[in-house]
Amino acid sequence: MISTMQVVLGTLLAALVPVVGFNAVLTSEHFASFLVFIILHVVALVYYIKGLLTPRLFKVAMTFVLTVGLALCLAVVAILAALVASSPTKGWSGRSLSLLDPTYASKYIPIIASVSEHQPPTWPSYFMAINVLAFLVPAGIISCFLPLSDASSFLVLYLVTSVYFSGVMVRLMLVLAPAVCILSGIALSEAFNVLTRSMKFQRPISDDTLPTAGDSTPGSSSTATITTSTKNANIKKEKMGTISKERSSKKSRKETELVGSSPVRPEKEEKLCVLPSEASAMGILFLIMLCGLYVIHCVWAAAEAYSAPSIVLTSRSHDGLHVYDDFRESYAWLRHNTEVDDKVASWWDYGYQTTAMANRTVIVDNNTWNNTHIATVGTAMSSPEKGAWEIFNSLDVKYVLVVFGG
Repeated sequence: MISTMQVVLGTLLAALVPVVGFNAVLTSEHFASFLVFIILHVVALVYYIKGLLTPRLFKVAMTFVLTVGLALCLAVVAILAALVASSPTKGWSGRSLSLLDPTYASKYIPIIASVSEHQPPTWPSYFMAINVLAFLVPAGIISCFLPLSDASSFLVLYLVTSVYFSGVMVRLMLVLAPAVCILSGIALSEAFNVLTRSMKFQRPISDDTLPTAGDSTPGSSSTATITTSTKNANIKKEKMGTISKERSSKKSRKETELVGSSPVRPEKEEKLCVLPSEASAMGILFLIMLCGLYVIHCVWAAAEAYSAPSIVLTSRSHDGLHVYDDFRESYAWLRHNTEVDDKVASWWDYGYQTTAMANRTVIVDNNTWNNTHIATVGTAMSSPEKGAWEIFNSLDVKYVLVVFGG
């Protein structure tokens, strides 16, 4: 049987690979997930074979397989070590090095540093993304230390690393979002716990056994006398119990003094933070209102900031809303007026759009892994017409997509 920890480990490894930037090509992006997938099947196969063979044969087979596997692993490790040693970046990609060293891209790979989503975020972008959660995260960190456990320490470390990576690239705000939401939820839970507990402790206690002042039912006087008599009996029993306890305590004190042992200290009572009921009610209403405003902000941000398509542009002015449909019309013209095998040269920002909307082959696209092609297209677009024509002709380009005007 495959344990849950193996599945969780595989999921984490598969999720961490694209985060750290190993997404240059498809094979390297999904290498870790495929490797974990193979390991899980190998483990399942081992358990299946173990059920078929005798313990002695299974031990012999495992020894043989482990010996051959260890030799192959050592050979693969030696080959990988030689390849990494021969690489100037020691096997790290440009995006990974730019995460570890924020100044690496601006020094050695300007094409990565020029992308807007690779720029470091500003403080307004943080507040735009997490809004009121920025004020709840410190409270969540304090709650994680009271008391500190393995889970809470993991959350604190997760927050610290995600804050660092989000400070390197604005696109990695997605990594910060889960940590901020979890710690803010912990802070809200602790706040609601304190406020509701304060209101619960200060709630008046009603005595159902005693009759009310306006109670005129028959037999009410008899019930009152019964309750008072039982109370008097209980008080007498308590007094007798306290007297016997005092006598026994005096004997025990004498014995402890004779023996010379120190008396047992009473356990410390847990101190609970109790607030006035009015303040607790106001605090609960404030937190509910804060959560409602955050939901409204998230809906607005998702609709206005994160859902605007980059093909159809809009702008607002004093005379109303303006829609710019030039990109979609250009791609539609290419799709209906060019041959299927024609190549289109454009700056890499419009590569994916041209491929999807116009269904035409492009020289460079948003993958940006081929820096040579990007440099060639950039040289052509910044050259005079004669030099640009020669470069595009060498690339077998028939159409050039140029964005101009304003």
